[in-house]
Amino acid sequence: MIEPLLRTARCPYCDSPSVVDRPATTDRPRPQFAIGFTVDRARTAESIRSWLRGRWLAPSGLRRAAAERVQGIYLPAYLYSAAVEIEYSAKIGEAYERPQVDLSSKRLRRVREIEYRDLAGRHASYVSDTVVTASRGLPNAELEAIEPFDLAALVEYTPALLSGWIAEEPSLTREDCLQLAREEVRRRAVGTIEGFLPGDTHQSTSCHTSLRDESADLILLPVWVVALRYHPRRPLVRFVVNGQTGKAWGATPLSWPKLALIAAAIAGLAGLLVLVGRLL
Repeated sequence: MIEPLLRTARCPYCDSPSVVDRPATTDRPRPQFAIGFTVDRARTAESIRSWLRGRWLAPSGLRRAAAERVQGIYLPAYLYSAAVEIEYSAKIGEAYERPQVDLSSKRLRRVREIEYRDLAGRHASYVSDTVVTASRGLPNAELEAIEPFDLAALVEYTPALLSGWIAEEPSLTREDCLQLAREEVRRRAVGTIEGFLPGDTHQSTSCHTSLRDESADLILLPVWVVALRYHPRRPLVRFVVNGQTGKAWGATPLSWPKLALIAAAIAGLAGLLVLVGRLL
């Protein structure tokens, strides 16, 4: 039986995925490009262990948990490009020092002040590297967490590239994905403008972003999806790993005993400071 949201099916005899070359439709176009897997299962497991080492508030059992499911998936995504024009305004702050007499000591000191002025302008650019998910199963925030992908490694899609792998069909429409891409580009526009504003500081930055000459190509990205069970009565914890770079991410739960220990330590330190203050 062929799953409607998969571009591959498993053989009932050998359990290996085989490619189903479906005809293109409006909602499910044929992929244009793909990036191949370069990260294997062993490196995927090491990437997750390395990521967990930096999350010391995660449950200790999570680091020792065995993987219940490890699956390499070709994830559908859209590669978005557009001409971008940003109309911006901001208040630019210039710092300076002025002398001031300290009334308590009668001494002259220098005080730092900031003078603001209005600035407005336009900035034009072209974006060609915005990638957004086309899958309801993997939200765009999770895809962003394991980006970037080296888009220079994109090759023209052929069914043979998927041989031996699971490949998902788009479950979001092209228009849904275009909206995701536009939101991402507009969100980045503020950071782009703030990156080249003059002055020592700035505030009240406002951007109006116009997009034109848009294009969006359906691509397939290599992603490892791993499910860990760290406790028999706790839900599985899902991790995603970039199948090209090994970058990992997971929505790890917090360890309540560790949080309680930190709270107790903070309360004890606060009590000690109060006691020392009274003695002094």
